[in-house]
Amino acid sequence: MPDFTFVHAADIHLDSPLRGLYARDSELAHLFVQASRKAYSALIDAAIEAEARFLIIAGDLYDGDWKDYSTGQFFVRETARLTRAGGRVFLIRGNHDATSEISRRLPLPEGVHELSVRSVQSIELAELETVIHGRGFAQRQVQDNVALEFPPARPGWFNIGVLHTSLTGRAGHNDYAPCSVDDLLRTGYQYWALGHVHAREVVHEDPPIVFPGNLQGRHIRETGPKGATLVTVENHRVAGLEALVLDAARWEQVAIDVGGCTDETALHDAVRAQLTPVVAGCDGRPLAVRIRLHGATGLHAAMAAHREQFRQDLQAIAAELAIDVLVEDVRLETAMPATAALAVQLADLEDAFRTVLADPAFEQALREDLAAIRQKAPKEVLDLLEEDERGPDVKRLLAAARDLVLARLEPEAGTGAETGDGA
Repeated sequence: MPDFTFVHAADIHLDSPLRGLYARDSELAHLFVQASRKAYSALIDAAIEAEARFLIIAGDLYDGDWKDYSTGQFFVRETARLTRAGGRVFLIRGNHDATSEISRRLPLPEGVHELSVRSVQSIELAELETVIHGRGFAQRQVQDNVALEFPPARPGWFNIGVLHTSLTGRAGHNDYAPCSVDDLLRTGYQYWALGHVHAREVVHEDPPIVFPGNLQGRHIRETGPKGATLVTVENHRVAGLEALVLDAARWEQVAIDVGGCTDETALHDAVRAQLTPVVAGCDGRPLAVRIRLHGATGLHAAMAAHREQFRQDLQAIAAELAIDVLVEDVRLETAMPATAALAVQLADLEDAFRTVLADPAFEQALREDLAAIRQKAPKEVLDLLEEDERGPDVKRLLAAARDLVLARLEPEAGTGAETGDGA
């Protein structure tokens, strides 16, 4: 059997829409909208450069139904570069690009193979003594343990399993085609190419069971380098795994202790010092950064009362460091300096907010109220409401309200509270 390499990618989410960034800076937001395409082009470049015999895409090539045919045409155009260079592509459908979710279709380039959504399909690559076993999905919601349908390994050959699955569950991801590591190991395959989980993870070392992570971060919860995995095969075994960094734009969160800052100049210096290595680590990529400030500071009241002005100040500092840095948000996790009198005055109010933040019934009621408001609110307001799977991030909104109320009660807030931008 000849030694060879292949590339394992997943969760590309071509043309995934981005919410919220346009409300911050439309010019910089455009760079992030284009990032999924640029990252896919980089993936094809990497596969060609590595002389990979094939590319595996383990689900969610697309984010959902195409807005128009340009999404599919881009995939065909870029993928054909790899097939013309002698590479092949094997892909399955995941929850986002299940057949029920995609209404448009284009002919695939010769050398691109989409595995069946009805049952596990095995494709032989005789020249490599390799079998690729995989199955895609027709529906967005799948609770069946599909791993149990995979056949035993072909003896004496290199066997690859391809599956879009949450395994036993991963934070931030819906359960999808759940299964256990033991369910995968029972097949005897030499490599499992998984998709669905957006953080890179080598779940099992030998044989490797790998989530490569998504190719391009899409929001602030998908931070750090993103890409694919280059797999080297020697003598029917995996001899090497290399994480390929291919993202075209980066998301990061930075926590900064401003407890020792007594004026704005000191605070700005602290932000500048912490942002500098983060920007440098992006190697020229556009960066969307969320800044979290913590610590007890006399500036807390002014920051809470003038949130937008303060965010704009930090955006200006970020622009000093690089042209393509966008401050996605500034989270105030600071506190007013501890004084006995103030602590006594505000203890009951803090307790009240703490109780509300921990009350599921109150949270649900507020979600329902916000749902009604969303029907009438202008788009620029809606874009500023960061959402989770169930809707607006209610806990964040309540925390912001708490900070603003406490800031307005702080004696030092003075006239600033009267002219501030609010939460």
